[in-house]
Amino acid sequence: MKKKALFIFPLFFLPLCAHASSFDTCIMQLVENGPDELTLGMMKARCTVEVEKPGTRQPKVAQLSSPLTPVARRLETDRSNILKPFTLMAHNPNYILPFAHNFVGWGSEPYTNTNGEEHLDLEDTEIQLQLSIKTPLAVDLFSTGVNAWGGYTIRSFWQGYNSNNSSPFRETNHEPEIWLQHSSNLHFGPLRNVGNSIGLVHQSNGQGGNLSRSWNYAYVTFGFELADFVFMVKPWYRFQENAEDDNNATITDYLGHGELTAAWKYGDNVFSLISRNNLESGFSRGSVQFGWSFPLFNYHYIKGYVQYFSGYGESLIDYDHYVNRLGVGFLLTDFL
Repeated sequence: MKKKALFIFPLFFLPLCAHASSFDTCIMQLVENGPDELTLGMMKARCTVEVEKPGTRQPKVAQLSSPLTPVARRLETDRSNILKPFTLMAHNPNYILPFAHNFVGWGSEPYTNTNGEEHLDLEDTEIQLQLSIKTPLAVDLFSTGVNAWGGYTIRSFWQGYNSNNSSPFRETNHEPEIWLQHSSNLHFGPLRNVGNSIGLVHQSNGQGGNLSRSWNYAYVTFGFELADFVFMVKPWYRFQENAEDDNNATITDYLGHGELTAAWKYGDNVFSLISRNNLESGFSRGSVQFGWSFPLFNYHYIKGYVQYFSGYGESLIDYDHYVNRLGVGFLLTDFL
C-alpha cells in the first residue's frame, strides 16, 4: 500500500465529479483496484490507448487484471514506453558471458582457408555477448491494434583471452529485423494466446570471401502463456539465393525451419529453453540452449546468468560445426 500512496496524492486534483473524463476514471479504477505491480507509467499507458468510436477518439478504459502474469508485466512495460518518442527498448535478452567454454573447441577451418595458414590457434574459452534493441515504427496501425517494430540484435564472439593472436573477435552476427505485432487474449482452456507477429530478418556476419555468411527469412510467431510458464512457436521460411551467391546453402539443414522458445519464471529466477531443428533432423543436427537467470543480492538492474548450448548453429560461421559450450556471466534484460 505504500507504493500506491505515492500515486494517490496527485489524484486529489482530478475533477471528481459526474463529468470526470474517461482517463481520470480509468486512473482512479487502477489506483483502487489495480495490482501492486502497476507503476504510474503503466497506469498512464493503460488509460491513454485510443480506440475509434463514432465521431470521435476517446481513451479506452483498460481491463484490470490481478495479479499480473510475467508476460503481462513485460507487455505493460512495452506499452508504457511505446508512447514515448525516440524510445529504444530491449528486444531479445541482453547479456555478457565473460566465461564461455566450448568443450569440443571452435572450428578454425574457415579462418585457416581464408588466411592461408596451416593452423590457427583459437582458445576454447572466450567472451560472448548479445545486445538487442527495438523501437516502435508505428502504433495502432489503422486503429487495428497492430504495432510495427524495428529491431537490431548483435552477437559477438570475442577471443579476449587469446593474446597470442591479438585477442580478435572470432565472429560477430548482425540481425536487423522488422515485424508487425498484435496482442491477443484468446483462450484454449487454461492456455492463453498472448500475442502473434509476422516479420522479416536479415542475418549476416559482415564478412567477405570464404568467411561470408548470411541469409534472409520471413517468420510468424505465436506466443502462449500458462500462469508463469510462457512459450513461443516461431516457424520461418528462408528466401532462396542463387547457387553461385549462396555462401551457406545448407544452413536450413542445421537451423531447420523454426524454433521453440520456452521460459518459466519461478520467483526471481527465470529458466529458459530454445530448441531448433531437433525433431526435423531426427535429433542429428539440432540444437538446444538452456538458460538460468537469478538475482544478485538485492541489486535489481543486473542478474546472474548461466547459459548452456549444445548442437549446431550457435553462430553463422559455426552453423555446421558442433558446439558444446557452457557460459557464465551477467544478464541485463530477461525473457520475462
